[in-house]
Amino acid sequence: MEKSKRLFIKSKRSFRRRLPPIQSGDRIDYKNMGLICRFISEQGKILSRRVNRLTLKQQRLITIAIKQARILSSLPFLNNEKQFEKSESTDKITTLRKKK
Repeated sequence: MEKSKRLFIKSKRSFRRRLPPIQSGDRIDYKNMGLICRFISEQGKILSRRVNRLTLKQQRLITIAIKQARILSSLPFLNNEKQFEKSESTDKITTLRKKK
């Protein structure tokens, strides 16, 4: 009996409560670029609610702010820095081939 009881006892692990990503004083707005940039991936995509640890209301406001910033061209729609670097290197190769 004792072995079967041990299986069902949950271990008591201590855990550290995470701080919310948006403080109560932070204003969710398209002008607040420091706040908005935390919720965008390296590729320029809006991160999900689970990744951000936001409430539904906060996620909606963040999404609207990001879209407004993109329309006003404060933020790029896509982050193509890596593709831009590759295209520069291919341009150099093609110009070298043409010279020969």
